[in-house]
Amino acid sequence: MPVSYEPLTPVSFLDRSGAVYGDRPAVVDGRRRFTYRELRDRCLRQAGALAGLGVEPGDRVAVLAANGSLLLEAHYGVAYAGAVLVALNTRLAVAELTAIVDHSGACVLIHGPELADAARAVQAAARSGLRLVSGGEEYETLLAASPPRHEAVTDERALLALNYTSGTTGTPKGVMYHHRGAYLQSLAMVSHFGLNGDARYLWTLPMFHCNGWCFTWAVTAAGGTHVCVPRPDPALVWPLIAAEGVTHFCAAPTVLLALVSQATGAVAEPPRHIVVAVGGAPPTPRLLEDCAARGLEVTHLYGLTETFGPLAICDWRSEWNQLPAAEQARLRSRQGVGNVIACTTRVVTADGEDVPADGVTVGEIAVRGNNVMLGYFNDPEATAAAIPDGWLRTGDLAVVYPDGYLEIRDRKKDVIISGGENISSVEVEAVLARHPQVLESAVVALPDPKWGERPVAWVTLRQPGAVSAEELREHVRGALAGYKVPDRIYFGELPKTSTGKIQKFVLRQRANQGCGAQGGWPQS
Repeated sequence: MPVSYEPLTPVSFLDRSGAVYGDRPAVVDGRRRFTYRELRDRCLRQAGALAGLGVEPGDRVAVLAANGSLLLEAHYGVAYAGAVLVALNTRLAVAELTAIVDHSGACVLIHGPELADAARAVQAAARSGLRLVSGGEEYETLLAASPPRHEAVTDERALLALNYTSGTTGTPKGVMYHHRGAYLQSLAMVSHFGLNGDARYLWTLPMFHCNGWCFTWAVTAAGGTHVCVPRPDPALVWPLIAAEGVTHFCAAPTVLLALVSQATGAVAEPPRHIVVAVGGAPPTPRLLEDCAARGLEVTHLYGLTETFGPLAICDWRSEWNQLPAAEQARLRSRQGVGNVIACTTRVVTADGEDVPADGVTVGEIAVRGNNVMLGYFNDPEATAAAIPDGWLRTGDLAVVYPDGYLEIRDRKKDVIISGGENISSVEVEAVLARHPQVLESAVVALPDPKWGERPVAWVTLRQPGAVSAEELREHVRGALAGYKVPDRIYFGELPKTSTGKIQKFVLRQRANQGCGAQGGWPQS
């Protein structure tokens, strides 16, 4: 083998940190704490245990567990065994979990003790034999009895993990991650978020979601500490931030909104601040202002399951620090530019031509490069449809500003066409968010016999009953053209996925079937 080449794999980060930071803290998981030397030994023994169960290189191993050392270890142990990790969404129903296990062909399911009933139900329903490994005492006994194992990676574009899409618009698809992409994406996260050996990263983001945006490997690459929390409950998060000296965390806007709304005063006083990466949906300028007031330094990311998580970043420029707070928040809400290992992100017309960088012309975001998936597992038709010309079409509509930064205007499926005019649901939501009583909102299309479609809004208020639907419509009318004002506004909690994304397809169903009868959304 040439001396100038070594296949890239993110598990090599643990090999290095185990040697360089062996005596330093790697994991905080409740009362359990592991050094990097201990973490590496446990992962190697997990690989040995999997081999003892008959797992061979290329086999798929599923994991059903909350954020904690068990799931983190699987991000290394499964790869050390030469197998492919399938991290499962813990909030899915048994039938959904079974479908993923069957589609992936997983032969082993490692699960947390608290999810034993669901794991057994999946085992009983799965089409082929599925071996179960329970966390807790059974897992610890298995590790102690298993020899370390380390299968060498010879092909950096070999399959590392399968991540199943959220399925908000159809059947979940298995997105294929390769070693090279995960390695490079992890280094991009280290670079952009200043991770180092003193970083204390709090796991508010599910590790099953795009492998935690590759922070499962990035934190280890930097020699930082993984601080685990089973769910992003403010009652758990804020005490951990204080007790463990947390320096970084990631979250979807809806999760960040819930955390900030239950924080009292500043979280981090100057000169200390907490670095927060937010992605999944555009954060409103109001949310970003609220975060800044509490010492949370938010960077907006953009990406997909198909792009190893964050593909683009709103790369902050120091000269923007002199701008008014509201203007800074507006700039921070943009999706930005490709990260340091990404190819240039394009915005294209239906014919594949680049739109002008005028901040006005809308096109679809198209991407390619090392942090783009290999394709959809066992689904060549879907792969070909998503990548028609070597560029992955994301389904997101955006504009490009003269400085090269892009800003999402809507999902293709969420654009409302009313009387021949396009209405951006994101634009209307942003205006609603400026009202002091609006906590969050979602705008969807309602079929209309005259106009084709009309916008309707779903709003969660900070104080129920504090504002009427008509007052909110007047608020929108003061900022946007009249045809963009929602015809109806409903109040209540918004349906969300386990990763914090608003399920607009559920709202469309409610709008079509009669809102008052669907989930108790009375109209004001």
